[in-house]
Amino acid sequence: MGVTTVTDVRHTVSADGPTESRVPNPLSPLSTLFRSDLGGHEQVLLCQDRESGLKAIIAIHSTALGPALGGTRFHPYASEEHPEEAALLDALNLARGMSYKNALAGLDHGGGKAVILGDPEEIKTEKLLLAYGRFVASLGGRYVTACDVGTYVSDMDVVARECPWTTGRSPENGGAGDSSVLTAFGVFQGMRASAQASWGAPTLRGRRVGIAGVGKVGHHLVDHLLEDGAEVVVTDVRSESVDRVLARHPRVQAVRDTDALVRADLDVYAPCALGGALDDATVPVLTAKIVCGAANNQLAHPGVEKDLAGRGILYAPDYVVNAGGVIQVADELHGFDFDRAKAKAAKIFDTTLAIFDRARTDGIPPAAAADRLAEHRMAEGHDA
Repeated sequence: MGVTTVTDVRHTVSADGPTESRVPNPLSPLSTLFRSDLGGHEQVLLCQDRESGLKAIIAIHSTALGPALGGTRFHPYASEEHPEEAALLDALNLARGMSYKNALAGLDHGGGKAVILGDPEEIKTEKLLLAYGRFVASLGGRYVTACDVGTYVSDMDVVARECPWTTGRSPENGGAGDSSVLTAFGVFQGMRASAQASWGAPTLRGRRVGIAGVGKVGHHLVDHLLEDGAEVVVTDVRSESVDRVLARHPRVQAVRDTDALVRADLDVYAPCALGGALDDATVPVLTAKIVCGAANNQLAHPGVEKDLAGRGILYAPDYVVNAGGVIQVADELHGFDFDRAKAKAAKIFDTTLAIFDRARTDGIPPAAAADRLAEHRMAEGHDA
């Protein structure tokens, strides 16, 4: 088992926030950390366990408000020449986003994220997860991990056997269970706030909502929307995910792919899969007047939030509305109480409205307003 640690202890907070955090091409790890706009992370670990095949990156962006908290993504990075650099950029972006998310969720946690390189369907084993747990444990509580894309409650149960700083475990093992339940609830609260800001009432009744991705979070969001009286259209790269929704809710409609969905007649577009959903090809053809979804890092590059505003589309910042899951796993650290966590996640409605108000007052897009509010809380944490 070997660990390489790269640190930058300056505790800086980017004035541009996570909406400005992407770079166009992969850079070397040191250049990425110290010379690009992705710098300022407190600590990054490159982890490898040859026996199990584990290759992982743990990124800690900030501990200004408390121990870094963020999930573990298990993903086969597509870049053939530089999969490690692609994974590093993802970890850095996601860790930074977690700092902002946790700050606006009112949590006493900084931001961190881990990525495990590889296809979980092919290489995920108990031995690999245990090795990963030992790496997280070596940080002594500076980073608290949980589920993300490619990892599940059962995986966190295994990781927890080596690492006490593990959340998202099963109730049988002292955990809160599937965090996607409150993630979807929080997104629904953000969507209600967006409806209030756009149409004067906090309801989606009679509105047509398109959901791209009905996996972990998206299928729960469908339930909330139908109960509220919305019309729902879905798509997913996995046909079985769509089939599950249609079997449960025959009145839900499905389209062939995301391209067809964004061009459909919608009131609200909800990206609930991987990041980069809002790009130069998507924004010009969107028919929806609101974008509010569960996916992380929805803005493909800096400036997209301005393009959305220019078209009169209200964007609910992703890291604000999808914070229900991290609220749930953070509560687990104090002896999980679902009603207490749900009550805190319900406040996403008020936070989203406050961001829209700040955006109008300052004459800036909501994404920039959210960044400013998060940075203010993090700065207060450093000063405390």
